[in-house]
Amino acid sequence: MPSSYPRSIQDLIDTFKQLPGVGPRTAERYAFALLKLSPDEREQFALSIRNTQGMKRCSQCNNYTDNSLCAICADPRRNKQLICVVADVQDLSAIERTSEYHGVYHVLGGLLSPLEGTSPKDLRIEQLLARVKASTDTLTNRQTVELILAFDQTPEGESTAIYLAK
Repeated sequence: MPSSYPRSIQDLIDTFKQLPGVGPRTAERYAFALLKLSPDEREQFALSIRNTQGMKRCSQCNNYTDNSLCAICADPRRNKQLICVVADVQDLSAIERTSEYHGVYHVLGGLLSPLEGTSPKDLRIEQLLARVKASTDTLTNRQTVELILAFDQTPEGESTAIYLAK
């Protein structure tokens, strides 16, 4: 269907449609909301997006970071023997907002889902197992590594928890 919008606006709409959960009408609303901003505000918006290009994944937990280690993994006050395993970075953020958890995390990058074609090799399970083994190797007899599986109570979350328990 031909667009009645100039090419640059249609490109902006098409770009917003790439975001999860954003359909054509929402993308159109986002595009026009952006156009209503002042030129300085639009430039700040664009700068915020450009600044994400330097983002990396934490080498230990898979969280987003500007450095090789995220602030959580680099924090010496964190309990490194307590690892909360989460599906996504958003889950990590939700737990952090409680200010009650003082261990570290491991972000799998999703959950097992045969229907969506997500298998163990698609997740950071091997990295988790290697991390636990490395942590266990450095502990004394009385110390242990504790994993907390913080997944949604869905079939995917349950199957991921069962897989990790084995």
